[in-house]
Amino acid sequence: MIMNGGIAGAGAADEVASPGFRSGRFNRRSFLVGSAASLGVLGLGGCVTPDGMSLAEAEKVYGPVPEEKFPIPGVDVTKVDPKYFRRTVRYETKEAPGTIIVDPGNYYVYRIEEDGNATRYGANVGRDGFRWNGDAYVGRKSEWATWTPPKEMIKRQPEAAKYARGMPGGLDNPLGARTLHLYQNGAYTLYTIYASSDPESIGSGITSGCVGLLSQDMIHLYNRTPVKTKVVVLPA
Repeated sequence: MIMNGGIAGAGAADEVASPGFRSGRFNRRSFLVGSAASLGVLGLGGCVTPDGMSLAEAEKVYGPVPEEKFPIPGVDVTKVDPKYFRRTVRYETKEAPGTIIVDPGNYYVYRIEEDGNATRYGANVGRDGFRWNGDAYVGRKSEWATWTPPKEMIKRQPEAAKYARGMPGGLDNPLGARTLHLYQNGAYTLYTIYASSDPESIGSGITSGCVGLLSQDMIHLYNRTPVKTKVVVLPA
């Protein structure tokens, strides 16, 4: 897809995975599943979870974000396995602080911190047969980017034609509130780390290789990630 608008860093247009449609209406979840073909290859409140965050705390961390250009609703945390809630963990690595490590086999994304710690986020990842691994870097960043379906997707799903000139950023846009675009050797890989509004997708492999974090987690990561940040995608 072509992404314009809300861009920090070099480049203004790229083709990546295509969303799908259901009942004539754009659907973010169908984007995740349908994108694989496009690339040809993303009472209980006081109870404490095993990972140490109570549901009440999670409701605060994943609460509404009304100050956004498009106000983001709170996450229904009951639809997320508590082990995927954001937390600080021990993580031994030789990578420098600030590095992002994607662990698709366990559905986690780590941001390396100081003193052997990391911020860990739950994620959705590429489905079997569409995962990739290797080193990359953040080539550019987008906020509420425009999504444009490629011609191949429009041919396959004619209802996408209404977005041929671009789908503006918004809550229904598959790119979500924030996107980190991954590059290798100066070239865009077509893979991204993006904001997902689908809590039930976290902890599953449903994309063509892109990695999705809950919107609140993605904003948290995005704000701490400059362009040129190293990204390591581990084998699944």
